[in-house]
Amino acid sequence: MSELSADERRVLDMVDDEAILADLAALVGIPSVGGSAGEVEAQQWCADRLRVLGLQVDEWELDLPELSADPDFPGAEVERSRAVGVVGVLPATAGTAGSGRGTGEPALAFCGHTDVVPPGDVDGWTSDPFVLRVKDGVGHGRGVCDMKAGVVAMIGAVDALRRAGIPREQPIAVHCVSGEEDGGLGAFATLRRGHRARTCVITEPTAGAVIPTNAGSLTFRIEVRGLATHGSQRWQGVSAVDKLDVVQRALRRLEQERNAEIPDEFSHLKVPWPLSIGIVRAGDWASTVPDLLIAEGRYGVRPGEAVADARAAFERAVAEEAAADPWLRDHPVDVSWPGGTFASGRLPEGHSLLGEVTDAAATVRGSVPPAVGAPYGSDLRLYAAAGVPTLQYGPGRVEQAHAVDESVELDDVLGCARVYALFALRACCARR
Repeated sequence: MSELSADERRVLDMVDDEAILADLAALVGIPSVGGSAGEVEAQQWCADRLRVLGLQVDEWELDLPELSADPDFPGAEVERSRAVGVVGVLPATAGTAGSGRGTGEPALAFCGHTDVVPPGDVDGWTSDPFVLRVKDGVGHGRGVCDMKAGVVAMIGAVDALRRAGIPREQPIAVHCVSGEEDGGLGAFATLRRGHRARTCVITEPTAGAVIPTNAGSLTFRIEVRGLATHGSQRWQGVSAVDKLDVVQRALRRLEQERNAEIPDEFSHLKVPWPLSIGIVRAGDWASTVPDLLIAEGRYGVRPGEAVADARAAFERAVAEEAAADPWLRDHPVDVSWPGGTFASGRLPEGHSLLGEVTDAAATVRGSVPPAVGAPYGSDLRLYAAAGVPTLQYGPGRVEQAHAVDESVELDDVLGCARVYALFALRACCARR
């Protein structure tokens, strides 16, 4: 935990709490569900806001056919006819040592996604999910935690750095992306466009921790076949629903085997790489034995594990269990992999970014944040794969993400904004 310099105190004083909370209300008010018009609107809002704050903005239409045809495309789970990329850059101050480098290599990029998952049954919400509701210092609304709080905090931090007027030797970038929830389209497109930085902080919710590594996840689809007959003669047929039990045995055993050995950074989690079924569809008539069941779910990828190896382990487990069942032996279970591909990702071992963000957080917030692994996939793996050292630190708790009455503590949002402002200052300005 380091002492603050005069410049550091100045930039922290420049963080505008009212503006950040107003931005949060405005952004939550845009229903930016993946694949909707609101997803584009939220990106356009970010571009406009960054221009108003004086950043140089690259706003572009994503070429969806070209991106999806790329062999490394991370996949998608919703249909889109349009998507927009947004990068804002606060350039180096004219006359400083690094100002001649322009915006070619920012010292730091902040990255946050503006798309959200659907609110589900809105009758279960206390109030309109797309209107920010504040009660007892907590903000509620769809996307307020995952991760619009992080987006407005990083924007507010860079604005504080700009208004502080301290000479900047290197640029700072703000990457606003969409399509993260279903694969990472926006980050993939941003990196493919050539936007890079020496380091990156993704402002996902981390519950006060710093996350230098995360696991991955895949969406699987299982098709189980049965034999249809009239329900009054069910013993004459084979229920695909009953045969799902066979597959479930394989999946439970696979999850147990894959979580038998847990690295230290994931030891705080009961099940670091879980496996679960989230959707089940079967049958088309109440009095007919169903001859087809389709189940879809989430499958955790271990750190450092190749996606192809994770898929092979899953397919092998299902096939071996099915081979022991007389019906499924002759009617194999089909396994496919729709949707996004979230590989695992990590900050390079020993990289200084971890210590630098940890010190900034400890200096602002008074305690040293733990460094832990996260069990979910994020855009971290795309930046890491592109050679940009990246970690996650941001407001909110992941258990609030995607939840009914999703929430974030506003003091956490404002505290993170100050951590970002201090770290950005140290990244791009000479210490004095």
